[in-house]
Amino acid sequence: MDERKFLIADPQKCNGCGVCELVCSASKEKAFNHRISRIKLVNIEPMVDVALACRLCEDPPCVNSCTREALRRVEETGVILVDENKCNGCGWCIQACDYGVITYDSCKKAVYVCDLCEGDPICVKYCVQEALELTTMDKIAERIRKSTVKKFFSI
Repeated sequence: MDERKFLIADPQKCNGCGVCELVCSASKEKAFNHRISRIKLVNIEPMVDVALACRLCEDPPCVNSCTREALRRVEETGVILVDENKCNGCGWCIQACDYGVITYDSCKKAVYVCDLCEGDPICVKYCVQEALELTTMDKIAERIRKSTVKKFFSI
């Protein structure tokens, strides 16, 4: 059973307010600036927004693409850490990320990746709509199974 946790957002609850981006940037970079947030708000349709963060890939293409070995994956948690002393902001990791969740800071000439705030993400705490959740794949799968059964039996 995989107990590794990651962030998910419920697009039915997310209203696109951007609080998650602002509290993330304030917490990590001491600035209210959505551009340097480690969580990204994406507008899918005119009235559908969803927040995205690192999906903690098992074999992360971002880490594999870094020629300077500035990114590494923590085995126990799956979190991707960035060594700002090694990162030169080349952007290979940004291009390699299938989810577009790596952020480039032009001032520092380095990238950011969500580190889950050491297991207690501030964005989850401050999400007004309670759209963000720190969860596991097993919990998501269980929720989907229950939803499917309810639909099937019209419960």
